[in-house]
Amino acid sequence: MPDSSATGSLSIGQLATLACLLEVSIPKPGNVHRSADFADTTFNDFLISAVAIAPAMESASSRSLGETVLQAVEDTRRLVSTNTNLGMVLLLAPLAAVADINSTSLAGYLATSDDCDAAKIYQAIALCQPGGLGSCDAWDAGRSEHPRQILEAMRLAEHRDMIAAQYGNGFADVLEFILPAIQQARADGCTLIEAVIHAHLQTMQRYPDSLIARKNGSEVARQSAAMAGDVLSSGKPFDADYLASLADLDFWLRADGNRRNPGTTADLIAAALFAGLRLNLIDPR
Repeated sequence: MPDSSATGSLSIGQLATLACLLEVSIPKPGNVHRSADFADTTFNDFLISAVAIAPAMESASSRSLGETVLQAVEDTRRLVSTNTNLGMVLLLAPLAAVADINSTSLAGYLATSDDCDAAKIYQAIALCQPGGLGSCDAWDAGRSEHPRQILEAMRLAEHRDMIAAQYGNGFADVLEFILPAIQQARADGCTLIEAVIHAHLQTMQRYPDSLIARKNGSEVARQSAAMAGDVLSSGKPFDADYLASLADLDFWLRADGNRRNPGTTADLIAAALFAGLRLNLIDPR
């Protein structure tokens, strides 16, 4: 395997863009990728968005969380008319800001956020019009008042939104489950593409997708998790039975106008890729 330290010459902004490009280029079931668009969102939209966020992530360590999130969203929306990356931006901003990526440093950084950060993040969420964060009344972008503190809002939403949960647990799920899942698949001989798809399925199974639940209800989200588990138990990764089961899952997720797309899982994968690239634990080649 090539030396992952090759990415050490890339800046934070470049690594953030690279993580997003890798995430959307890999044909994960139910998501936009290089061979599959949605009616209102295309692969090209995600490529543009990946480049657009680089300046905000580049300066994340010297700016507040709210400033980083709002700049990344505003820069994206100047170029793309749909919400392609709000979830990714909310996850990548803290990961780009801290010097050392671990749960302790991330929790400490998030604890320093203030009312101004909450106001700017609220503005960014309203700009994306995603229907609120996890349908949480305290963090509804349609309300006239923003929460006092970002962690306060995220903790109210964490039981129903995996992005909010990362704010509450210091990104434990990203760092202790998803990133190691990618690493293990690579160690087992999978290509990066195969490893990310396998980790995507493992994440879907363990954490029923928040976006699917928001659009379709928790029962459909649990059904998608069970179907991801069926793929994982169908045979060895990427043998014939596994691939057939994976194709069935992909078809089901894309039915009903792509309402079942596991978008939150994709955001978590992007965060894990970014963390892995920053920590020199993932080789992008």
